[in-house]
Amino acid sequence: MSQQRQIILDTETTGLEPSEGHRIIEIGCVELINRRLTENRFHQYVNPDREIDAAAFEVHGISSAMLADKPRFRDVADDLLEFVKGAEVIIHNAPFDVGFLNHEFRLIAPPESPTRLEAHCTVIDTLKLARTMHPGQKNDLDSLCRRYGVDNSNRSLHGALLDAEILADVYLAMTGGQTGLFEELRNPASGTGDRLEIRHLDPQRPRLPVPAPTAAELADHEAWMREIDEKTGGRCLWRLLGATPEA
Repeated sequence: MSQQRQIILDTETTGLEPSEGHRIIEIGCVELINRRLTENRFHQYVNPDREIDAAAFEVHGISSAMLADKPRFRDVADDLLEFVKGAEVIIHNAPFDVGFLNHEFRLIAPPESPTRLEAHCTVIDTLKLARTMHPGQKNDLDSLCRRYGVDNSNRSLHGALLDAEILADVYLAMTGGQTGLFEELRNPASGTGDRLEIRHLDPQRPRLPVPAPTAAELADHEAWMREIDEKTGGRCLWRLLGATPEA
């Protein structure tokens, strides 16, 4: 049975526009196999060889001094591509991160054969997905955490690996919630987790009232069955089964 491999990816950068010379400074990835989080991670700080905008520093808190001894993007590019190869890569606001990654690849690749992230994997944009599911609402990562009950209390500053981990929880909630159906009902006393606790309804709970049809409703129903009988040549199943409703 083939396994579904998904990578949740996020980046931090020196600013907002690669066209203005801004660069990637952090890459964080976590792995899902068949919708279950694994221990497999890719996390790398990157020396951008340029200053970090003050506005960007306010968002992620990563300074140029922290990156002075970190590798350049060219030193980690092959490892990144190997990590995402063949996977479905899930990114919140994918055009931003993919735009930066492809810019970095262009800077280190021969002009005649530039590398693009999409050539090595497929890309899913959870922001686009969220806008389809929740039109007219705020769909940034913090808003989605509140909407789906995902704990992001450790997110005082943005960080690529932390945001990837949070996005993994949000993505799973957006696309189906829990991955093990009825896991919360498993009986912990069984030791194996294989038995389910069966919860019965309270026998003293009053039954819901079922109103009887009125004479007018019965007459309408009879007329409807006659019409079906006429159109089907007497093959109205309701009549054949004798299922005439009782008052």
